[in-house]
This record gives sequence, C-alpha cells and structure tokens, in this order.
Amino acid sequence: MKGYVHSIETFGTVDGPGTRYVVFVQGCPMRCKYCHNPDTWQPNIGEMKDTDEILKDYDSYKEFYGNGGGLTITGGEPLLQIDFITELYEKAKAKGIHTCLDTSGIVFDENNQSLMEKFDRLIQSVDLVLLDIKHIDPEQHKELTSQPNDQILAFARYLDKKNVTVWIRHVVVPGITYNEEYLTKLGEFLGTLNNIKALDILPYHTMGVVKYENLGLSYPLKDVEALSTEDGHAAREIIRKAYHRVKGD
Repeated sequence: MKGYVHSIETFGTVDGPGTRYVVFVQGCPMRCKYCHNPDTWQPNIGEMKDTDEILKDYDSYKEFYGNGGGLTITGGEPLLQIDFITELYEKAKAKGIHTCLDTSGIVFDENNQSLMEKFDRLIQSVDLVLLDIKHIDPEQHKELTSQPNDQILAFARYLDKKNVTVWIRHVVVPGITYNEEYLTKLGEFLGTLNNIKALDILPYHTMGVVKYENLGLSYPLKDVEALSTEDGHAAREIIRKAYHRVKGD
C-alpha cells in the first residue's frame, strides 16, 4: 500500500523514546495558528511511498534505533491515511520495531462503525501514542485550530479504555493556552485517564515565521512572543497539580 509522504527524518530525537525514524505524512484538517509545518496541510500531494519501501529504508539505519528507538509516524495528521499507516505499523511490529503514532486524534468518530473497526485494528500494532491536545476549552479550540475538540477528547478516552500508552503533548502559547483556568481544566481531564505515562509541555516558539514567509502565507501569531522556559515549567506544574488532585494523590 502507498501513502502520501511529506518527508522522512532518519535521526529524530523528539518524536518518542530513543532515536527514531520519523515519517511525516501529508495532509491535515487542523489549521493551528502556531503550526510550523503548514506545508503538510494539503492532502493527496507529496511523494507516494509504499510500506515496504519505507521499511527497507528504515533497515538501512536500524543500528541507530536499537537503544529504545523505533518508528514514529507524524504529519500533518497521520490518521487521514489510516489504512496506509496501519499496514506500515503491522509490518513494523512483525519486524520487532517499536511503533509510535503522533496525532491530534481529530478524525476519530465513535459513531462511524467502519472507521472504528479501522481504529481497533490500528491500535493493535501501536506501542505508543503521542496525543496533541491543542486546547481544553471547546470554543477556544475552534478559535485556535478551526476544529472542535470533542472527538479529540473522545479519542483520549478511547485510548484509555483500550489501555494504549499515551504521552500528552500540549503547546503553551502566551495569551492563548498559558492560562491557569485552562491548564487546570486540562490537568483535571487528564486525571480521569489511567494510561497517561508522560506530559510534554511544548513552549510556543516563533521558528515557523520564516517558513510562512517563504510560502507566502500570513503568520497568525506574528505579534506573540515565545514562551519562556520558566513559564513552561509553571504551566506544567499547574497541570500536574490538577492531575494529582483528581487522582487523589
């Protein structure tokens, strides 16, 4: 099976545990204002690669991935190509490769039976999900990403029910998500789940500005300054306290 691939990184260190082979797939329905990969938005473009071709290339670097590394699929939004990534993960698992999915969960729909059958199959070959929760507030999420968050939160609950290991990723943006009320609500929601093994706070940065300029796009957050490391630590602490309060720790 072939899929639309934007690019491949053979020495990824921030997309899951260890050193990883990272496949960036093409296409995303989200329009996050801070997205630093707008060139991955358009679906059905990019280089078409088949699953065997990707795994053959993986094997040429596999000595780098032996110490806790593996394969990560990110994007764009990988779940737009769920059939393609499922085949790739299944073949990777057959080779003993650790598999990681980096997703927002935006295409999840528990009311679509045929899609749910695909999700049930997919997660059987996924070792770890990096779940990007953009904003906990429904209306603010729409403002930030152009999409609702109800199915994203439903996806988080689904992964919990299926006992899939999850790392939460949350971008903290001054004036948008760097807000005690929202961070507290996020921590409280995460406290209702039992499969969260890590929380990655990603301080907002401005490195995407140049890419927008090169693509001839207007950068939505051009007047927003990068979040400081100290504020990133403070945001994590707010989430952590709310999480443990729900857990009764």
